[in-house]
Amino acid sequence: MEILEYLGQFLDLNQWMVLAMFLTFIIMLFSGIPVAYALVGVSLIFIVLGEFVLDENRKVISQFIEFKKTGITYKKLFANGGRFFGGIIKNPVLVALPMFIYMGLMLDQSGVAQRMMRSMQVLFGALRGGLALTVMLIGIILAASTGVIGASVVLLGVMGLPAMMEQKYGKPIATGTIAASGTLGILIPPSIMLVIMSDQLAISLGDLFMGAMFPGLILGALYIIFIVIYGVLRPDAMPLPENREPISVKIILEVALSVVPPMLLILLVLGSIFFGLATPTEASGLGAAGATLLALLNGRLNLRVFKTVGRQTLNTAGYIVGIFIAANFFAFILRRYGGDQIIENMVLGSFENPYMVVAFILFIIFLLGFLLDWIEITLIIMPLMLPVVLSLGIEVNGFGVVGDPSVVWFAILVAVTLQTSFLTPPVGFALFYLKGVCPPNVTIGHIYRGVIPFVLLQLLGLAIVFYFPELTTWLPAKAYGN
Repeated sequence: MEILEYLGQFLDLNQWMVLAMFLTFIIMLFSGIPVAYALVGVSLIFIVLGEFVLDENRKVISQFIEFKKTGITYKKLFANGGRFFGGIIKNPVLVALPMFIYMGLMLDQSGVAQRMMRSMQVLFGALRGGLALTVMLIGIILAASTGVIGASVVLLGVMGLPAMMEQKYGKPIATGTIAASGTLGILIPPSIMLVIMSDQLAISLGDLFMGAMFPGLILGALYIIFIVIYGVLRPDAMPLPENREPISVKIILEVALSVVPPMLLILLVLGSIFFGLATPTEASGLGAAGATLLALLNGRLNLRVFKTVGRQTLNTAGYIVGIFIAANFFAFILRRYGGDQIIENMVLGSFENPYMVVAFILFIIFLLGFLLDWIEITLIIMPLMLPVVLSLGIEVNGFGVVGDPSVVWFAILVAVTLQTSFLTPPVGFALFYLKGVCPPNVTIGHIYRGVIPFVLLQLLGLAIVFYFPELTTWLPAKAYGN
């Protein structure tokens, strides 16, 4: 009792409870507890701790079933069971989630990427850094046709790293290029992260898909420019191959034929959305069917592949939906402690300039990316930040078409920021996906050093989108303005 009164001199008790919820969650994660279990576990713990929340008279409330500060009751908890589960499963936007996951996994099995690697490697072989450029271009093409980061990084690592090592590339630049190019799929549509953001922020998925195109391509262009400059400044890290084939019409034709199938798939998905022929949810079904057809035409589709892709899709989608439900439960308890209002007041009170408030939020998300996965940040932090962004009154040019243009701009800023979470230790998942397919002489230290310049380029891309919001709203306006 005396401890509670002492703490109450510095912060309101509810503020201590909100802070304790987040700290407990992080401790559970570092203890190895799965994310969904950690979220539910923290929520249940703080329901019990609610029994000891103080009322206005500084007395401990003895009734656990009904206590004033949080207003949580068992009746309310059970009544919201349908909200935690049914509301998520019935959401039509989230139907696109397993479809895009399936599309990405089936495309990885189709052999399209391997064919592009073989032909483009010959085409760019005469250029310094040609192998790195090949990996980066394939990564950009894969990003526009799959949002499954783990599969993309592993695929690019298996295809590109042995060739780079054989050509005596520097280990940091080789691993950094693969890790960075493999993570572009989380930003360039169709992206499962944008699907989740659309649900959490209640904005158009089509606006997010179109709004992310330019930022994603800008990031890819920055990577390519860096590789070219790096090859000029550090030729010893990117040596030319000893036996280079001269470029011929046959090689150019082979590259064109290898690139056409995935480009047609991209056109099928994004083109149908852009020209208003299909909704993003319908386009996800077209993409899944198109990826299956590519695997069939390449002779890669059989019962084993179909079962493998189906099982991996179920596991990945089930994992995300499980975190969805747990995060909703966590957010419900957090709001009962007034956590949303506490966080909103804290962020709004940090700066007077609204753009500085947005920059502060992005800085927090960047730091959280060192500790949390993008899924937890998207599901927990984004809904808490939405009221803050709406209250700032920032006017972003939506060209009279884009609904909530400031929210679309903010969502894309967060998406670009979350790119860094895949490359920053200790929980940068792209780093560990890549380490799993690296030879023993490539250490995690090589990978860490290799991703540093790409993290800096991601922050440069973030600054460009921050200062030019129209990059996120012009294309959606063009797509839906006719």
